[in-house]
Amino acid sequence: MFQDGYLLPRNEQKNQLKPANESPQNPSSETVHLNGNIARRKAQGIDFTYWDDDLPGFGLRILPSGQKTWFVMLRRRGKQKRISLGRARQVSAQEARQLARKELAKAILDGLPAGASEEKSQNASLLMQDYADRFWSDYARHWKPSTQKRNRMAIYRDILDAFGDRRVDELRKSDVMLWRDGFAAQPGKFNRTLPVLSVMMNYAEQLGLRRRGSNPCKGTPRYKRKPMERFLNAAEFRRLSLALRDFEARKPLAVQAIRLLIYTGARRGEIESLRWEWVQPPRIMLPDSKTDAKIIYLNDQAQTVLEAVKGDKESGLVFPAPWSGRGICLDPIWRKIRNHAALPDVRLHDLRHSFASTGIQNNVSLMVIGKLLGHALAETTAKYAHLSDDVIADAASRVSGSIAKCIGVAS
Repeated sequence: MFQDGYLLPRNEQKNQLKPANESPQNPSSETVHLNGNIARRKAQGIDFTYWDDDLPGFGLRILPSGQKTWFVMLRRRGKQKRISLGRARQVSAQEARQLARKELAKAILDGLPAGASEEKSQNASLLMQDYADRFWSDYARHWKPSTQKRNRMAIYRDILDAFGDRRVDELRKSDVMLWRDGFAAQPGKFNRTLPVLSVMMNYAEQLGLRRRGSNPCKGTPRYKRKPMERFLNAAEFRRLSLALRDFEARKPLAVQAIRLLIYTGARRGEIESLRWEWVQPPRIMLPDSKTDAKIIYLNDQAQTVLEAVKGDKESGLVFPAPWSGRGICLDPIWRKIRNHAALPDVRLHDLRHSFASTGIQNNVSLMVIGKLLGHALAETTAKYAHLSDDVIADAASRVSGSIAKCIGVAS
């Protein structure tokens, strides 16, 4: 019988070979997830077997003397065999699991032509921890540096911690769902990491390491999160303006950078890494951004901010960090400024939301708002639609009120 590519059923209780004298009060086997903790358990004074709950045929036998031996049971050319993989004190659980996989792969490939057998054996035994290096070497160059940094952590920390000792072709949707449950306290991290695992699985299919259309991430729901939307009102803008003025003498570059965020609705990274070569009033021509090349439109206030910035204004960073020579990092000073303004819950990204909110309140269409913010998709701007609805409802109320007065109906 084949199951998950093996020639032996899973280690379910009904499939296990048990001695005749076994009874519910005196069991001689148990199905668990075999790991180092199981291997360290004390002997029970009987011939006892632990079967792995995930890898078919993989087990640990404990003799009454206390000797513990890893083994794998399989069928080769119609005959059932029990192959020893070494003693537990000499072979770790992870090493034994890998040896078991290799033996099972050999059993599947037994009798195939030599060339096909060798190729399929390499694919069948490739672990995620080995595949990750190949995937990174092939794929990472197609990501932007910031995306590379984030995705590298996702792969080598979150994904390999969970699946590093698993074969590429054995991951199932049930494994991904179980992995998802472990992120209940960090839903945002799961939502960012799941697409990375999905890309890895798709690429594995292209390499022939997985069956086509077998991506286990497909259909896995992400955690629903309440949208983090914070819009500054007129009074809060005034408080922020006063706070910026108080910090201007101490941190002039940071204050001007924050003002430029306020007046343009640009992303923080676009302003932190801004170069004079890209400033071409009345526009900033970014060669690259989150949505590829982008134009930031400079209004009078934004141009005044740039004119106040000291520098040669021909080349180099507009807002360089004092010591590193890199672009300025606004987070530390922003935390002080927002607290000074009594706005402790406002993020730098909320200045971008507030730019869009103010535009809608001034009857600017969603299409134009999306153009100003550099959204590649209309769906991205659509999250501001409810603000537009409020403006339209207010306008409808004013129009109906005027009509009511004309026809003599009290409003």
